[in-house]
Amino acid sequence: MSAPSPSRAATAAYGRCEAITRRRAGNFYYGIRLLPRDKRRAICAVYAFARRVDDIGDGELEPARKLALLFDEERALSQLGRPASADPVMIALADASERFELPPGALRDLIEGVRMDVAGTSYERFEDLVLYCRRVAGAIGRLCLAIFGTREGADAAGGVRADVLADDLGVALQLTNILRDVREDAMHGRVYLPSEDLGRFGMLGAGSEPLQAVRSLLEGAPLPDRLVRFECERAREWFERGLSLVALLDRRSAACVLAMAGIYERLLDRIESQPQRALAKRTTLPAWEKAWVAVASVRSAAPASRGVRAGHEPAVGGSR
Repeated sequence: MSAPSPSRAATAAYGRCEAITRRRAGNFYYGIRLLPRDKRRAICAVYAFARRVDDIGDGELEPARKLALLFDEERALSQLGRPASADPVMIALADASERFELPPGALRDLIEGVRMDVAGTSYERFEDLVLYCRRVAGAIGRLCLAIFGTREGADAAGGVRADVLADDLGVALQLTNILRDVREDAMHGRVYLPSEDLGRFGMLGAGSEPLQAVRSLLEGAPLPDRLVRFECERAREWFERGLSLVALLDRRSAACVLAMAGIYERLLDRIESQPQRALAKRTTLPAWEKAWVAVASVRSAAPASRGVRAGHEPAVGGSR
């Protein structure tokens, strides 16, 4: 028996969230649009909430005001589904939570991750950075998994639970974001690359601070190619683990995941091939290439695909 249709208020709220997602999710929307309507709307509700929280962290307000706003969002989560709310994002999120049993801990993790940004947290070791990645992106993976569901009878890949794989894939996406946004983050006084890695590849001199080292990039200092390649390889290892999730999903959910991951893996390829160009300007893919990856992901998700990964098939003429 199918779930009842959303109320008029929820339908309008979903419309607002979908508009936000189309406008702001330059990469993710190519995957989201491959989903059936109910799942697409639910993920748009999750994205709209995540976008709101992220915008608080990235805004120009004083840290104390940002923390107050994040507390307000956390309080709104605790009241999710109460009829008093007139906030379209929370109305849509409440409906999605009821339909798909979204894990509330993952929603709170998003807020905790942005609190780390507001506090100006830096990361000495990679293990410290992984905690941040799991909060801001792994949480999205776990929320999406709740919406996707898993195929009946599907076994966990190598005995690893689906939620762990979704979390790992989120870490891979966030590591790619970090490499893509090194310059932009430095301009905002943020450093995500672990200090141990900056030191290993010669960016931290005696007594220098990570932010000082990264800000030197804005003044023309090169980003060591070996550092970029090292971080790209690390991100690929997380993609390799996380993409085991695809075998557990239905075809359209698998296509969505393959499209998102395929776009980000191509970004990673470009960053690795031209590190200094990636530092000079944000690396992006043209719309036609994102659309091609989305189409390829649909083919790759078919039962006869034999595990070909979207975005890694030969392009027309045999070149990528």
